[in-house]
Amino acid sequence: MTLLRVEDLDCRYGLLQAVRGVSLDVAQGETVALIGANGAGKTTLLRALAGAHRPHAGRVVFDGADVTRLRPHTRVARGIALVPEGRRLFPGLTVEENLRVAATRRRGRWGVESVLDLFPMLQARRRALAATLSGGEQQAVAIGRALMSNPRLLLLDEVSLGLAPVVVDAVYRSLEGIIEEGATVVLVEQDLTRALQVAGRVVCLLEGRVVLEGAAASLDRERVVSAYFGLKRSA
Repeated sequence: MTLLRVEDLDCRYGLLQAVRGVSLDVAQGETVALIGANGAGKTTLLRALAGAHRPHAGRVVFDGADVTRLRPHTRVARGIALVPEGRRLFPGLTVEENLRVAATRRRGRWGVESVLDLFPMLQARRRALAATLSGGEQQAVAIGRALMSNPRLLLLDEVSLGLAPVVVDAVYRSLEGIIEEGATVVLVEQDLTRALQVAGRVVCLLEGRVVLEGAAASLDRERVVSAYFGLKRSA
């Protein structure tokens, strides 16, 4: 079943076109990694899916309904949640308050206690202010905050950015648990190794366009690297 369909999407910042005619489908329960160098359009595409950036042209269809013009909070109510680059927590609220502020009426698996179980690093920090957390702890809260809406589609933007490798390992272990439970995930990740390990399918963007797409297990790594950097492969 196709949960998300993107049709010929164009996104602009004034005269700058960041996303150019992107089309892709995401099946329910699938994990898709969006990869590409800086400036490829990955974050803009994710923001357009979440409703934080209005596209210039094209459509976003979620669960059979056109949501292209819907505001972000309406998309959250329908089951789309974004973990933004940079986490964007409320620094003056505690861990638990940051989680509770994102709770919706959607019923499902996730609540404060289940999120804390998923991220053991947060158990002892639930009453700590977000401003006092480490980068890894903040990323865990940001993911947990998105889960509090019990989303059908989880959009993750650069979850490993700026984190130490050991912290990235811990975050990805928790992410694998989310995926194993059947979550539908679109993941933006610059770390090719991480992306290929966790995703079932990879979509590579270059200058706002899809230049490579395929099952992660079957893609040749050299081909992926060439597409990532826009290199021409030798014969």
